Amino acid sequence: MMLGTTIVISPLIALMQDQVRALRANGINAHMLNSSQSYEEVNDVIEQLLRSDVKLLYVAPERLSSNDFLNLLHKIKINFFVIDEAHCVSEWGHEFRSDYRNLSQLKTLFPDINIAAFTATATKKVQEDMSRTLGLIDPVELRGKTQRTNLKINTELRVSNGKKQLSNFLNKHKGECGIVYAFSRKDVENMAAYLQTEGYKAKAYHAGLSNDIRSEVYKEFTYDEIDIVVATIAFGMGIDKSNIRFVVHMSMPKTMENFYQEIGRAGRDGLDSETLLLYTKADEIQRRLLIEDIDNIEYKNLMYAKLNKMYSFANTSECKHQKIAQYFDDFIEVCKDLCSACLRGEVTQVDISKESQKLLSAIYRCEQRFGINHVVDVLRGSKSQRVFQFNHNKLSVYGIGEDIPKSSWSAIADRLFELDAITIGEFKAVKITQAGLDILKAKIDVFIDEDKLKVVKKESYKINDNYDKNNDTFEAFRALRKEIAEHSNVPAYIVFSDKTLALLSQNLPQTKADMLMVNGIGEVKYERYGEQFLELSQSLKKS
Repeated sequence: MMLGTTIVISPLIALMQDQVRALRANGINAHMLNSSQSYEEVNDVIEQLLRSDVKLLYVAPERLSSNDFLNLLHKIKINFFVIDEAHCVSEWGHEFRSDYRNLSQLKTLFPDINIAAFTATATKKVQEDMSRTLGLIDPVELRGKTQRTNLKINTELRVSNGKKQLSNFLNKHKGECGIVYAFSRKDVENMAAYLQTEGYKAKAYHAGLSNDIRSEVYKEFTYDEIDIVVATIAFGMGIDKSNIRFVVHMSMPKTMENFYQEIGRAGRDGLDSETLLLYTKADEIQRRLLIEDIDNIEYKNLMYAKLNKMYSFANTSECKHQKIAQYFDDFIEVCKDLCSACLRGEVTQVDISKESQKLLSAIYRCEQRFGINHVVDVLRGSKSQRVFQFNHNKLSVYGIGEDIPKSSWSAIADRLFELDAITIGEFKAVKITQAGLDILKAKIDVFIDEDKLKVVKKESYKINDNYDKNNDTFEAFRALRKEIAEHSNVPAYIVFSDKTLALLSQNLPQTKADMLMVNGIGEVKYERYGEQFLELSQSLKKS
């Protein structure tokens, strides 16, 4: 309706292609400039821009760093800059990108042109940072309600590899279109192959496939030639397919923003749709290990906090829609019948106020400088070297929780994270919040679902009934154990038991997260011996 061209800044080529195609189908002359185009195509778009024939031009944020492109923009009449996925501007967002941060120069270079910024995933803090970074002065702010009233949200603890749970879910959606998200490329390939053997029209999609294969899968899904795409997060942001009836996560996403954005691909036509999140504590451990590689301490701590929120959401017995709304600083009533939590019916609750006070007291006595596993070790009277190293065996809280299993203490800690009574600070140290202080002072009572105290246990490998430990792989691990034991001057069984060696030789774990799933290997044992055994396991797998 306005004279001139609207410049739309968008992060993905697939997203641009979808939207340009839709606009042109509606008679609007939209174009894009990106790296996938030929020299001739780029020149044609530029000529149309100079003739004022283009109504919307889609570009990636990186293009705004090009002087040639900025000179071109100064030659045409621009009516608006529109920034899509604008949460990428904020360092407090879940997908901060420096190229987006550079968009702060727009107000300086084009002071008379207005800016609009849109995102589906912004907390109030991110929203404020977006406005400040982009130099918006007293902007009009529009916030939609977070609840998707046509979307049913289910979360379940994953049993084994989750294939049985996935099959049960898909039985309700035969012939319908959906996306199944998996953690790794290998998981994607395995799950797609499994669904094909089950008779589903499914294909894999991940960044390791060629551009031609990805394009073919994308096209087949768009045109309903296949029903299910099994994918990593490489697939989806550019998808505006309206008839996606379900979204499944085979493992836990890293943030609430990712989860909310990914489930939002279902039911865009407004019809009833369904989502399923399968998760375990092992997912949280895997995600935490990936965060450890981040160099920026402040951003690392932010991602730890976001991961805790995501795990708390997956694990909560409270209304899922309401918890999503709360995360994004919104408020809604409980959904009553649109999530697995509300549909559970009455659940027996256990008062864990005293236990919570013990845990909070132990965190305080440890000066809020240690991770939750260390705090639990202190409570349970552990004889670990680390507890004695810091003289925590002399604290008044040492051993006061030895009658409670470690898995139950983990469940209690999860509940306190869920209530924002504790949070993760620098170097993964657990910190007490104001809500935690109120619990510690007996101003607030704490309750937990009875089954949560029994269910939360570390996922682990099992030894096959027909496993024979008299093999070369077992002997290789035993030889390494003997070498380490002699060097450390300790008995061999102190390093690892025969059962642990059998599990290692049977499963050949390939990552630290895999190693921690082996019975007999915890964080302390891994720190001492784990990397040597992991290297051997990786080499044996290759051979």
